[in-house]
Amino acid sequence: MNVVIVFNHPYEGSYCNAVLDSVIRGLQQAKHDTDIIHLDKDRFNPVMTARDLKAFRDKQPIDQKVIEYKIRLERADYLVFIFPIWWELMPAMMKGFIDKVIFPGIAYDYAEGSNTRMKPLLTNIKGITVITTMNTPRILYRIVFGNPIQKALMIGTFWKLGYKNRKWISLNMVKQVSVEKRKSWLIKIEKTFAKEELFR
Repeated sequence: MNVVIVFNHPYEGSYCNAVLDSVIRGLQQAKHDTDIIHLDKDRFNPVMTARDLKAFRDKQPIDQKVIEYKIRLERADYLVFIFPIWWELMPAMMKGFIDKVIFPGIAYDYAEGSNTRMKPLLTNIKGITVITTMNTPRILYRIVFGNPIQKALMIGTFWKLGYKNRKWISLNMVKQVSVEKRKSWLIKIEKTFAKEELFR
């Protein structure tokens, strides 16, 4: 299985990078191929320009990185997204990836006779796992802030595209928990990605 990991964190010493390492180790144990789209190292431009919006209308991406990512997504069997939550939302590069790559003509088209009903194009992708880190308590994120990642990404993006196999691993209060707890999360993530059940 070819697993494409979309990663966004600029600091190499971050906990997100430790999560990425654990995911890769688990996938290697299960003999899966991995392809890492590292948005920061790629210096991906998240800004949707006027030319990009025209390309959106024409269903023809013009950003060379987006075109490269399209080819890599077309080879993927499974997607993993890893990023921190800052001010209750994803960082700019990850949002830009959603805006510019989850794009008509790449990830979806509209069903015939409809301007709203989406028809997924990346039917090779069997499922998606999103892994996030944050310092907000889980209950506060859900009740006070309204669970924005669940609403915008898991439902507002991937559910609309028709992906039934969607998982979200939310690691909360990362700075506040003990070192032992953070280590235990990494071990659990590695074991999770070494199991075939994840991809069903």
